[in-house]
Amino acid sequence: MKIVLETRSIQKYFYSPQKFQVLDDINIKIQQGEFVSISGKSGCGKSTLLYVLSTMDLDYEGELFIDGTTMKAKTENQLAIVRNEKIGFVFQFHYLLNEFTVLKNVMLPALKLGKFTKKEIEHRAYEKLKALGIEDQALKKANLLSGGQKQRVAIARALINDPLIIMGDEPTGNLDKKNSQMVFEIFQKLAQDFGQTMLVVTHDPEFAAGCNRIIEMADGKIV
Repeated sequence: MKIVLETRSIQKYFYSPQKFQVLDDINIKIQQGEFVSISGKSGCGKSTLLYVLSTMDLDYEGELFIDGTTMKAKTENQLAIVRNEKIGFVFQFHYLLNEFTVLKNVMLPALKLGKFTKKEIEHRAYEKLKALGIEDQALKKANLLSGGQKQRVAIARALINDPLIIMGDEPTGNLDKKNSQMVFEIFQKLAQDFGQTMLVVTHDPEFAAGCNRIIEMADGKIV
């Protein structure tokens, strides 16, 4: 299987108020189509690790490879392109733009990437919404949706550029049990049926237990 993400000896320090090691010798390999969770107690470094893996945090030692390419010498512009092309993000809060329709929200990352015409992007956005059973909401303003619907729209948006890997930061942290289960099932389906690689930071033990693999962290280390 193809390795889509790999870290080699990643170390990270915080310097305020004093020097403190927050990530210690992190070595991970994630293969295409894997559904992996990073879990551990609050403050163990899992969200910090996700920021490093997503190329949003560049202040670390060691190496990060995405799709076989090191992120080390890339400029901020090059990293922005990697993020937009290769990574889809699903956060605890959906960050939808309320003044836009559901459809427009889903289209935004693809419009930014500029690989397809607007008409093609619209068609792709409908397809993603359809796959998540929410195409009937496409022309509604985002603020009119329920919490579970908003998170589904956020997942459709994360999928629009056919990313290599979807990264989730506590994607069920703001949802009730029923909607958490729905998000989990969507993620599982994406991995199983579509070979989508998923990497999710979660403190929900039930969510983690359903993944193919759990990367358990404690005190900045993988245990």
